[in-house]
Amino acid sequence: MVRRFLPGLAALAAIGLLARGVSRVVPEANHLIVAIVLGVVVANTYGIPDRAEPGVGTHTLWLETGIVVMGASVALDRVVAAGPRILALVVGTVLATVVVVELLARGLFAIDEETGSLLAAGSGICGVSAVVAIAESIHADETRIAYAAATVLLFDAVTLLVYPVVGHLLGLSDAVFGVWAGLTMFSTGPVTAAGFAFSPAAGQWALLVKLARNALIGLAAVAYAIYYARQSGRTAEGIGLGHLWRTFPKFVLGFLGVMVLANVGVLGTQALDSLSHASDWLFLFAFAGLGLTIDVDELRSTGYEPVLVVFLGLLTVSTTALVVVTALF
Repeated sequence: MVRRFLPGLAALAAIGLLARGVSRVVPEANHLIVAIVLGVVVANTYGIPDRAEPGVGTHTLWLETGIVVMGASVALDRVVAAGPRILALVVGTVLATVVVVELLARGLFAIDEETGSLLAAGSGICGVSAVVAIAESIHADETRIAYAAATVLLFDAVTLLVYPVVGHLLGLSDAVFGVWAGLTMFSTGPVTAAGFAFSPAAGQWALLVKLARNALIGLAAVAYAIYYARQSGRTAEGIGLGHLWRTFPKFVLGFLGVMVLANVGVLGTQALDSLSHASDWLFLFAFAGLGLTIDVDELRSTGYEPVLVVFLGLLTVSTTALVVVTALF
């Protein structure tokens, strides 16, 4: 059983170690970004052998485990102090993104409702995970799911590279960059990579804010399910707490649990150092796998209309959020 995962795990390890080597030779190159780029190059030049796919597919597990372990590095007092502002920013940004993308999709570009909703959820909450969760809630067509997912992945790739560059050009502080990236980038992996590429402190802020956004996926799934059920004349029976729990990202609870244990003194200094190193390696393997799953040809096939919708939505919300975050932090 374990043997079937070994080829893919070996590929993740090889790319991760190579990325480490590159970052030592070129200190300006962050090893997490290098791992993603190497994965993209390998996947789109040589492809992934069938026997390696099961192991490569575990990259989401390493990402979620890395996030849980990262909880040990986050100061609880900082979270409590920033809590009300973070919560308000997260809720406001998610609502603004969903509304802006929905209006652009339905009004300006006349994209069908389901695709517009998938684009709005992917942009506003947690990338492809939100696309899949909302698609399940509204019983969306597979073609529309693929369309929205490809668009979100395209922007994941672009923002992963662009955000750190913009942050350095504008001279943003670690807190401002981390909160801004966590609020406005799409998927958890690229947000984490971009944050830590900027600085370790920015990475922690980005991850914290992104997890708060991720926690809203259950509420969004229920809200969309009720809306579409009423639109189609179906009953909304069965859509409630059970649906909310099924769509909730459980690893967020693990992150919070480890953070509390670390901050009340259960974990000693040596344990905290070990967990910090472990999270770094887990992220490295996760991002190597993320790069290996990016199909450049698939991204090229994305139509221009959803790309324009998401681009305009991102530009509007991201610019506004940056102004607000700079004023608050």
